[in-house]
Parts: sequence; C-alpha cells; structure tokens
Amino acid sequence: MSVNDLALGVPQVDTGALARELVSGLMLRPWGEVSASVYETGRVVALAPWLTGHAERVGYLLARQRPDGAWGAPDGYELVPTLSATEALLSRLRHTGDASAAEPVKRGLLALSRVLSAPGGLSLPDTPAVELIVPSLIALIEEHLREAPDLGLPSVRLTVPPGMDATRIARLRGALRAGADVPQKLLHALEVAGQAACHAPGLVPTAIGTVGASPAAAAAWLGDRAGWNDRSVHPRHPLVRRHLEAVARRYGGPVPVGLPITFFERSWVLSWLARAGVPFDAPPEMVADLCGTVGPEGTAAGAGLPPDADTTSVVLYALALLGVRLEPESLLAYESESRFHTWPGEEGFSTSLNAHVLDAFGAYVERHPEAAGRYEGRMVNLARLLRDHQQADGSWSDRWHASPYYATVSCALALHEFGGPDSAAAVRRAVGWVLGTQREDGSWGRWTGTREETAYALQILLMTGAGEDERRADAAARGYLFLTRSAGTEDPALWHDKDLYLPGAIVRAAVLASCHIAQRDPAVLAAIQRSHNPVRKQ
Repeated sequence: MSVNDLALGVPQVDTGALARELVSGLMLRPWGEVSASVYETGRVVALAPWLTGHAERVGYLLARQRPDGAWGAPDGYELVPTLSATEALLSRLRHTGDASAAEPVKRGLLALSRVLSAPGGLSLPDTPAVELIVPSLIALIEEHLREAPDLGLPSVRLTVPPGMDATRIARLRGALRAGADVPQKLLHALEVAGQAACHAPGLVPTAIGTVGASPAAAAAWLGDRAGWNDRSVHPRHPLVRRHLEAVARRYGGPVPVGLPITFFERSWVLSWLARAGVPFDAPPEMVADLCGTVGPEGTAAGAGLPPDADTTSVVLYALALLGVRLEPESLLAYESESRFHTWPGEEGFSTSLNAHVLDAFGAYVERHPEAAGRYEGRMVNLARLLRDHQQADGSWSDRWHASPYYATVSCALALHEFGGPDSAAAVRRAVGWVLGTQREDGSWGRWTGTREETAYALQILLMTGAGEDERRADAAARGYLFLTRSAGTEDPALWHDKDLYLPGAIVRAAVLASCHIAQRDPAVLAAIQRSHNPVRKQ
C-alpha cells in the first residue's frame, strides 16, 4: 500500500490508483488469489507423492508446525490441519523411512491426543466437511500405527468427537462405487472417500480439469495413476493432471484449499470497493462474465463448485452497484422458512449470507422501485432474522469466517441500508461493540489485531451513520493509522473452508475501502491531526 504524508500530517493512501491496480490484477489471475493450506497440502502429500513439488510440500508442513506440535489456529481450528499434516508425515515415515518426519509426527500425535481429550470436551468450528474429514483422518492414522508398530511412536488413543462417525463416509464411498450421483458440494472434500474416489464412474471433472475446486479432491480422483496421457481410465485424466500440476507450480509446491474462486473473488472485491465509493473502472469483460454466470440457480464461486446463494447474492449486489440491471430472482431457489441457505438442504445457518441476500434485494429495489412488491416482504423478514441473531454484546458470528468482525460488518451495513427504522438500535449496539473492543495499538481482531478485521471495524464505525461524536472519530483515526503503519504486513487466514484460508485480493479490497472512507471523513481527519499535534497542557 502506497502511503504519502501530506502537509496536514495525515498519512494518505492513493486508494483510487491501488483499486485500479487491484481490479486489473484480477484479470491477470483468473483462478483467484488464495493462501496455501496445511490441510490441503497434507492431503496432496499423502495422495500424490508423484506430483511436482512433493519435497517442497513436505518442507512446507515441517516449517508450519507450531512449537506445541499442532498446526493451524487455536480454538478448535487446529484439529483438521493437525490431523492432515500428521497423517501425511506419518505416511511418509512409514513408506519411505524419512527420519526427518519422525519427531514432527511424534509431536503431532501428542498434540492430537491433547486436543481430542481436552477437559470439558472439544468445541469445533463449523467448517465445511469437518464431520467427514475428522473421522476419516483419525481412521487413517490408526491404520498406520496398527500396521507399522515398530516406528517408535508414542502410544496414543485418538477419540472421534461425539456426533461424528464413519457412517456418512461409508455411504459416500458406496454411492461413488455404484456410479450414483452425489451432492456436488461433497466433491470439494472427495478425498475422504479414499480409493472409492479414484475415477469414480459417476464423477466427471470440469472442462478445465478441476474436481470440486480442490487439489486434494483432484489428487484423490487421479489416484496413483501418474501418467500424463492415461486416457484409458478416463478421457479427462490428462486435464485433471495438468490442472493439479499447474496449481502446484503456481504455489511452489504447497496447494490452496480451494481453486479457482474466480467469481467469489471478483464479486467481493467489486462490492467492497463500490460500496465505499472508491473510484475505479470495472473491466467490461469482467462485468459481462459476472452477468453470464447468473443462471436459474445463481452463481458458483468457481469451476467445480455448485452454485450457492452467498456468491450469487454478492455478484448481484456488485452488479447493482455498477449499474447493471439483473433481477435477483435466482436467490429464491435458496429460500426456506423466511431465511436463505447457502445450498438447498444446508444444515447450518449463516448470518452473513442472509445479510448479503438483504443487500442484493435492497440494492435492486432501491434502483428499481417497481420491484418492491416482490422483495420488500422478504427484506423485512431478513432484517428481523438478522436482529434476532445478534449477540447480547452487539456482535454477530458466522459459519463462513472465524472473526465476528466479518459477520458484524455484513449484518450492520445491510441493516443500516436496508433494514428499516426497526434496525437502528441493532446497528447502534454493533457500533458500541466495536468501540469497546479496540486494541491498544488501534487495531481490532479476534486473536490479535489484523488489518482485515480493523478494516471491517472501520466500516462499521464510518458507514452506519453513527454520528459525529468524538469517540467514534478518535477510534476510527487510531484504526486508520494502524492500517497505514502496518502496510505490507502479512494477513492471517480467517476465512472458513476445510481449514482457514486467506483470499488476499478480497482482504486488500476491504482495507482499501476502509482507508478511502476514513480519508473522506472530516471528523476522522481532524482526530488524526489531533493525535499528531496534541494540545499541550499549561
């Protein structure tokens, strides 16, 4: 981020230039920008040791192990990546005798035993396919330990958490072997099916070679057939192999948890920037592509994933902000009992998704009032639903992000713009929560202060009509200065997939949007100047 100090002493970010650079960059990386994943890399290490970059993937796992033996973030987020990395290194130790893996495996096993037997029980975050991933990996680790008792590893008992078992995995494997259709969303975690995933007769990879938009799923589908042109087993085998090779080469060995995320990334970036009024020009071909993705069932985040209501709603909202008329009727396929689900039959509930649907309906009706009769009743219901799910402290939580600041910015902005007068009190409580949770260095964050979460906090303070009180301005000024001071620092992974990931372009767009609105707020600028030039007491 480019920061210049103006004569007034207020550091300025050239948000327009950076936004234009960011948006044009989306066209150069059509698969999207996603951080490497410990979970996904571990699965590819175990499933595809023949793939380009294997040694680099092993090195990545070894380098990412925490001092306590686990991998990943705290609060239950460590279980899935630690299971995957430990199983991958244990498999390598067992089959190749790689002595460098022995000590990390020991530490990983002890960490897993500690996490799974935590006093008071284990509280797991609601991440995709966790109920399939955890029992499948525990079973694989137990098989390694049983089949190779001479490895000198500690004797540990890994207990499957309550409510999880192998029943659903067995059903999935049976369906794949029989060539039956399985829900498309399950293909994203196809690796849990083991040998049943290998060229499953009812599964056809996409035309670009993706399987469930997941490198691990693609590796599981390929199995141990490493040949480039093995069309005898499936005509799309070479496509999948080439795609997986391309992903590994792009990341230098490690792989991300999901790729491509083309339409998810583009819609979130455009909506963050446009909502904040950042000046940029959306490439016409990008806008046309987004329009073309919206079918009767909406839009998918990327090739290999099913359409979902969250991506669909943000695509529709972004297009509305860009002046494109596209009625949001495809979202109605995801409606059930006055709420919206990410996919039909979704078991969980997402506050941010329902906030994004409110945005999509609200932006459309605001620009096309004649459509009010079709959507205003649903908007009233959505606003009530979001208010009912607000926490007592004023925040919201969500199943698609580890941070309450993401859920809260999604809900607070939607309620402020489209929730009506009845939502004003809920928005004020959200602002109060933000004011009460700022850190000493001016940042906000769940585990530590981050640029991403600070950006969301600033948007809550500055885009909800919170008034011009000095406390709000001072907090926003401190948050803005944190963003300018921390320019160029690495952002942590906070977004939910099979493990946590970072969609880098989306987070940079959120930060740019927050800097832009802060720089245009006279009260915030005045507070920054006060902080640089405090009045000395006589």
